[in-house]
Amino acid sequence: MIITFDGPAASRMGKVAAMIAALFVWSCAPATQVQPRLASDAEIDAAAREPVSKFAEDGEWNTPFAPFTVIGNIHYVGTAGVSSFLITSPKGHILIDGILAQSASQIIANVKTQGFDIRDVKYLLNSHAHFDHAAGLAALQRASGAKMVASAADKPILEAGQISFGPSAGIRFPKIRVDRTVGQGDTVSLGGVTLTAHMTPGHSPGCTSWSMNVNAARGAQHTAFFHCSATVAGQSLFPEAYPGMVADFRATFKKIEAVRADILLANHSDFFDMKAKRERQKAGEANAFVDAGELQRFNAELKKAFEAELSKQQTSAK
Repeated sequence: MIITFDGPAASRMGKVAAMIAALFVWSCAPATQVQPRLASDAEIDAAAREPVSKFAEDGEWNTPFAPFTVIGNIHYVGTAGVSSFLITSPKGHILIDGILAQSASQIIANVKTQGFDIRDVKYLLNSHAHFDHAAGLAALQRASGAKMVASAADKPILEAGQISFGPSAGIRFPKIRVDRTVGQGDTVSLGGVTLTAHMTPGHSPGCTSWSMNVNAARGAQHTAFFHCSATVAGQSLFPEAYPGMVADFRATFKKIEAVRADILLANHSDFFDMKAKRERQKAGEANAFVDAGELQRFNAELKKAFEAELSKQQTSAK
């Protein structure tokens, strides 16, 4: 016997059938997959156990430094010689740079000392893909589960775990999976905080500086600029270490000339006189890191040093 339904009964049965079908499709759909890390636990842990090079020791790249609040929601969680910045928000946090593979544990501890949890870091950002700023990123991604954000030009270097030119060529570091690439003017936003990417290539092909607005304790508004770097750092300008390097440097200097920011932060502590400013801050100077002219002075110094180095290399090649 075949039973058929007409009218309202048919309508009700049709809805039930649709619901059952939808539930079946949902139950069969694959779960959202977490993208695998590119470096294994063994590789990350082995890199952390490697001895720090003499060059890194001389530059205090892994020398501990007590973390502190720079201003507002910007915290310094790096080492004595190399920077790592934690930007906090009610919805989670953003961390810029991972320093050395041996430095990740220090960064995690510094984040905790500041009253935060590495597991609440939602985004990892990278200034550029040299080992002294990128080698700790894989360990930090493992500890936090954060999404890695970097420029398209530096992504291949980060995911290869080494750069193929310059003084650090051949120095391997744990590969880091890049989840999102950014270009000029792209933003990373979280919990009311927005960082804007500035492509400032030269030091690396995808060197990325970041800027953000920050409020001081009394509500005064400032703009912080996290400078990627525009030092030559022993790289070849003549011939160019990578095609277009000289033009990239010059375009970067010109671009930064148009930037207005009154807080200069950078990936090496001596670039922005961090230690001296921290001492002034501890002595009671709340705005020790505020200086409206510092970014442009720094840019002018870098530009002058670049042109001098280029001229020197050109002369030596004759």
